Amino acid sequence: MRYLIPLIVLVLAQPALAVKVADITRIGGQRTNVMTGVGLVYGLKGSGDGGDFMPAIKPLAAMLSRFSNPTMPIDLKNAKNVAIVSLIATIPSNGVRDGDHLDVRVISLGAANSLRGGYLFVTPMQGPMPEPSNQPRLPLALCEGPIVIEDPTNPLTGVVKGGCVMEADLPARAIQEGRFELILEEPSASWTVASTIAKVINDAEGDGAEILAVAVDAKNIIVTIPAADRQRPDSFISRVQRLPVPQLPTEARVIVNEKTGTIIVTGDVEISPVVISHKGLTISTIDPKPIPTPRTPITTQKDVVAMDTTQQGGAKLQDLALAFDQLKVPPDDRIAIVKELHRTGKLHAKLIVNGVER
Repeated sequence: MRYLIPLIVLVLAQPALAVKVADITRIGGQRTNVMTGVGLVYGLKGSGDGGDFMPAIKPLAAMLSRFSNPTMPIDLKNAKNVAIVSLIATIPSNGVRDGDHLDVRVISLGAANSLRGGYLFVTPMQGPMPEPSNQPRLPLALCEGPIVIEDPTNPLTGVVKGGCVMEADLPARAIQEGRFELILEEPSASWTVASTIAKVINDAEGDGAEILAVAVDAKNIIVTIPAADRQRPDSFISRVQRLPVPQLPTEARVIVNEKTGTIIVTGDVEISPVVISHKGLTISTIDPKPIPTPRTPITTQKDVVAMDTTQQGGAKLQDLALAFDQLKVPPDDRIAIVKELHRTGKLHAKLIVNGVER
């Protein structure tokens, strides 16, 4: 116990961490991608596509023929343990290398009832834009393994854990012609933030004569790598990503999720002078005010609330939120009031309801 107080003092004494460039941006070229394929799952207990489903039976016959077992589709009329499936593997944003393992999503394409207990036969994977059939190339990856059904209510989809093995390098292409791009994440994207990041980079890494970073729009900043760092750009990129970004006034937004009853406010949201009367909104008063006691607390009651607490022609949305708390206004009513304020032009902010800007 004697060590507890000094530990707390140390934690409280540490300076607050500033937002870094890497926290609100990503480097262009560092993005997820997909590989796709079409394969066969076998070993099903009578829940496959069936022998009369030719899209599955024809590739099964062709596969058997490649393994010195010439077979006609008619010979497989009773096969019910095979299903044709679509395969999707996601390449992470930092790229992959030869020999890396990825999960592969398996989805039934045919008449199968279930993929439970099945095994994916070795299947080549292609990039998001498959090459024309007259231009063969080595597969990017090979997939195989047992199907794991993650959702018991939907046995027609599953996953092969680590079943996709890379056969080629697919690195993230971040640097092009001595430059890279910083892309602001959507919640932070604005001309103000992009311009500020460009200025921070120029002030920290520039020599005053050369402009290294330029904000080209509200999301993108183009950064030129100095000549001295182009042979080994890793250190420069790392320094840029660690640069602190000043705390800036954020855009005034009110984000509403009607399903969960959540209201999120960002920036300095203003409300024009307005008087609100709404069902369930009640403020009670007793006059003259009695002396409050635990048994007889003071109760006030009104049917309207005036939002102009500064007496300067406006109020903050936080003032309204405080009134909501004091009045115990239900979430649905709060959302209805906020939407009506925006509809009448009294709410000075962008209103985003269920992900859609109004």
